Amino acid sequence: MKQFLKLRYSTKCRNLSIREFSVMKSLNDKIGFIGLGNMGRGMADNLLQKGHSVVAFDVVDDNLKLAVEKGAEGVSSPAQVAEKCDKVITMLPNNEIVKNVYEGSDGVFSTVKSGSLLIDSSTVDPALSKDLANKAKGLGAVFVDAPVSGGVNAAAGGTLTFMVGAETDEQFTAANDILQKMGAKITHCGGVGTGGAVKICNNMLLAVSMIGTAEAMNLGISLGLDPKLLASILSSATGRCWSVDTYNPCPGVMPNVPSSNDYKGGFGTALMTKDLGLAQDAATRAQTSTPMGSLAHQFYRTMCNNGFSEKDFSSAFKFLQKS
Repeated sequence: MKQFLKLRYSTKCRNLSIREFSVMKSLNDKIGFIGLGNMGRGMADNLLQKGHSVVAFDVVDDNLKLAVEKGAEGVSSPAQVAEKCDKVITMLPNNEIVKNVYEGSDGVFSTVKSGSLLIDSSTVDPALSKDLANKAKGLGAVFVDAPVSGGVNAAAGGTLTFMVGAETDEQFTAANDILQKMGAKITHCGGVGTGGAVKICNNMLLAVSMIGTAEAMNLGISLGLDPKLLASILSSATGRCWSVDTYNPCPGVMPNVPSSNDYKGGFGTALMTKDLGLAQDAATRAQTSTPMGSLAHQFYRTMCNNGFSEKDFSSAFKFLQKS
């Protein structure tokens, strides 16, 4: 009996060790990360904090240096990232940069390994995502689009929402295993490109609601209302939205948001303008009327032309005050 119990205990310990080893191996898988700006920085940090090795690249030396100081391995090109990793995440500003990072002479496709998983969390034209997915397939790799929502605080806190376009459930599951380390809600939207389609719809709505919130806050203050009181009431009234209760554009109403830091950091006005342009292009192709989206695009383009390009998009409030 003692020998049986000893054998059971020994077998249990061996099995536990195997499971622990398997978990540790999974956690220590290398993940490549390209694009360490306001959003990418927090996403890569979460991967490091949750046990992954990260091979990182960014064209801005200071961004890369910060990642290396936190434990990432820095390399000098997207090609080197793909050479070292069979899982690569990209978080980049626009179509042109995404296309170059994947298809350039030192891009991901120049060294990508068969069987690699490529996850693009940039907000780009869904047509570009589909094109890159087809080219990745020709190289034996899998490409999914997985743009995000939630802002810089959610990126840092690991609570992002991911909208994933993947051709199969298996591909989504593979991406989901990684995205869960950086997000709180991950949704399979359909085939490649549908993640981006959801994202541009979301950002068009966000732009419209931010302009409306900025106008309401500006009007209320002009009518003698205390901005914190006004925001508090709006947060529990029918006008409540994310721009009111989570990311208020009026300085001093909320801590830890760009409006209370001279609109530094966050999601830049130029990027919002780019996303609104993507939405308008898509609306034209789909022959769909988006009058408020069109007006929001014009509004943010005007902001860019008046020195607000690098400010967070909530600086719509400051722009209105100056108008």
